Amino acid sequence: MEARIMTKHPEGKAGVNILKRRYDTIKDAILDELSKREETPFNALLTTLSKRLKTSFDGKVGWYVVTVKLDLEARGKIERVDNPSPQRLRLKKR
Repeated sequence: MEARIMTKHPEGKAGVNILKRRYDTIKDAILDELSKREETPFNALLTTLSKRLKTSFDGKVGWYVVTVKLDLEARGKIERVDNPSPQRLRLKKR
């Protein structure tokens, strides 16, 4: 039986229970992309990761990116930039 992880939501809503290997793949890709620049529009991140993982990921990349992004926000690893539209993300400053 494969290891699973229960994700969190930044607004305290219920998370989802997903395969840890999928979570780790998406988490690593998000953190890698965000480490390359100060801020990234969410749509650009989603497009980049969809292209990057389309042949190697065995799930719906878009759904997992949204789920893991929310989890990383809830865990304090990444944050939304205040009030811009469209949504922009960055690594959380420590």
